[in-house]
Amino acid sequence: MALLARRARRAVSKAVSLGGSGAGGVELAIPAHFRCPISLDLMRDPVTAPTGITYDRESIEAWLDTGRATCPVTHAPLRHEDLVPNHAIRRVIQDWCVANRSRGVERIPTPKIPVTPVQASELLFDLAAAARRPRDAAPRCAEVVAKIRALARDSERNRRCFASIGTGRALAAAFDSLASAAADAGRVLEDILAALVCMMPLDDEAAATLGSPSSLASLVAIAESGSLAGRMNAVLAIREVVSCDGAFVDLSGKVDEIVDALVKIVKAPICPQATKAAMVATYHLARSDERVAARVAAAGLVPVLVEALVDADKSMSEKALAVLDAVLASEEGRGSARAHALAVPVLVKKMFRVSDLATELAVSAMWRLGRAPRDGGEEDEEVTRCLVEALRVGAFQKLLLLLQVGCRDATKEKATELLKVLNKYKGVGECVDSGDLRGLNKLSA
Repeated sequence: MALLARRARRAVSKAVSLGGSGAGGVELAIPAHFRCPISLDLMRDPVTAPTGITYDRESIEAWLDTGRATCPVTHAPLRHEDLVPNHAIRRVIQDWCVANRSRGVERIPTPKIPVTPVQASELLFDLAAAARRPRDAAPRCAEVVAKIRALARDSERNRRCFASIGTGRALAAAFDSLASAAADAGRVLEDILAALVCMMPLDDEAAATLGSPSSLASLVAIAESGSLAGRMNAVLAIREVVSCDGAFVDLSGKVDEIVDALVKIVKAPICPQATKAAMVATYHLARSDERVAARVAAAGLVPVLVEALVDADKSMSEKALAVLDAVLASEEGRGSARAHALAVPVLVKKMFRVSDLATELAVSAMWRLGRAPRDGGEEDEEVTRCLVEALRVGAFQKLLLLLQVGCRDATKEKATELLKVLNKYKGVGECVDSGDLRGLNKLSA
């Protein structure tokens, strides 16, 4: 180690003497000892492996995160725990940066020491102890959670360290405890949610803890009337809860409140991340129970989804189509979509224009709209109107093309059934480009 430091100092002196301070000097070169063997850039946080090779921490940890548990140079076995900070090289690099400040080189900051599993475990112990004190639980929990969040946000290494020892479960337990005992813990609960987001995705135990009645009530309250950051974090937590296997049975009595909170986020977006998380959570709820799908439709989400699909990007289109397809499993959802002039044209437009998944979801949604009602009553006229509208905007041609290029068996069955039904109405109206939604005015005149 000392030999490397001496060599580095000599390289510094040589580089500075060659470079000089004038404009006519030789171009400044980074000494080879200062470059990471992986990125070939100046090391900012040098760490040394047991093999004696020094790397920049960010580069070697990214290498190990890909599953390659070997030293890139020697190919000897290597783990995250084997890396040791090389303070000698780091100080020499900092000295080199200071010596060349006049030539535009900025001094690298001294990296923070990564948190250890022991330190992280002590913080979790303090959090659990604070949550068990009914009188002063909120202030003490807020203090510990702030430390956990700050350390987890310092680096990905710290975040992984906390996640590996079950911090998500501890934070969920603290959230549940405060939600049950403290009536004025709203701000602290938001702080815990902010730390929980750093630990996502949560495991089943943490998600199940957040699925308790008291926790869900607090999550819904924050999602509806908390701060902007708190509302986003609450929606992310709700998504984790409803996405957990078997969690739906624990939501009895709270489903309507959760649906209202999620629909509110989609209708009045606060940020794209919250909107997408709300859509994912709504999809899981609507897919699990037809009654919930009907409740989502009654909340007025179908028109919002249809209009959002007009100019949505790939990610938003796939999520909106998934939610729409799930909601259309209910009679209320289909009735709301059939009453919207853009529903069928938008579904046809999304075929082949977004992704294979979006195409399959659009076909499934059209298949649901084209199905006859179970009671065979007054809605027959609405079903016929939707089928004729689908023909006018080119659904027949796109469905034929889909069968030619291939798709999943379930989608193929729905497309085939749709083609058989649409064939009965061929020749009723002219065909327009589904991408030009302005053509609807001409057809409806």
